[in-house]
Amino acid sequence: MPAIIDKIAEALHLHKGHKHEETKPTDTTSTETSAVDKPKGPVFDFNKVTVLFVLGGPGAGKGTQCANLVKDFDFCHLSAGDLLRAEQNRPGSTYGEMIRTYIKEGQVVPMEVTVKLLEDAMRASLNEKKTGQGWEDGKGRFLVDGFPRKMDQAIKFDEEICQSRMVLFFSTTEEEMTKRLLERGKTSGREDDNEESIRKRFRTYKEQTMPVIEYYNKTGKVAEVNASATTTEKISLTFSSQIDASASIDEVHEKATQVVAKIFSGEVTHNTTT
Repeated sequence: MPAIIDKIAEALHLHKGHKHEETKPTDTTSTETSAVDKPKGPVFDFNKVTVLFVLGGPGAGKGTQCANLVKDFDFCHLSAGDLLRAEQNRPGSTYGEMIRTYIKEGQVVPMEVTVKLLEDAMRASLNEKKTGQGWEDGKGRFLVDGFPRKMDQAIKFDEEICQSRMVLFFSTTEEEMTKRLLERGKTSGREDDNEESIRKRFRTYKEQTMPVIEYYNKTGKVAEVNASATTTEKISLTFSSQIDASASIDEVHEKATQVVAKIFSGEVTHNTTT
């Protein structure tokens, strides 16, 4: 994640003031187009760019599993939270203090900011012309972690940035997530890894993100991995929606890997449970 943040640092336009952009019109064509003219369709071609949303409660292990899947399938992992924190801490950012406040309060940052950061990050990664499976002939594959967290984000991204392929949904108990977050908070330095912020994050997750998962479940785009079973148990595909992330990291990884492999092989095109 840090590498891609460095790569897109110069591509982010959100921090620039309007006056600065007006004095350099040749540098703001894309920005003006996105701000004034609504795009007729998604920026990226669904047939070339694969986007898997990765959702789950705070501390469900999304980042850990994304790191594993990157190694397995050559994904580019984009964490919405990491992108926001990088923008928050970048000197001169117009949105830094606003992002800091939203994160501290456990609230969802305004849609336009997060979606723009993701669009720029995807474009920067595609422009790198990476090698590996899924990156030939202008193609790309992305794990978008911790997004969308609200319905307006989901709709805007699917309609204007790129149609998502599936949603990987990791779940575990609130007790387990709290324990993980407090332990992580001892070394993470994150402002939201404290008991007060964690309670607010859980409330926001239940009120705003769960409806997103339910929405995608109704459209048949949620992949469930029941990771509470042992790794020797047979994995079956049925129709439902969630990943129980309370099992060991290796158990969750094994089952998530099988689900993603089936997505790419075309065996999974609708809701599935493992």
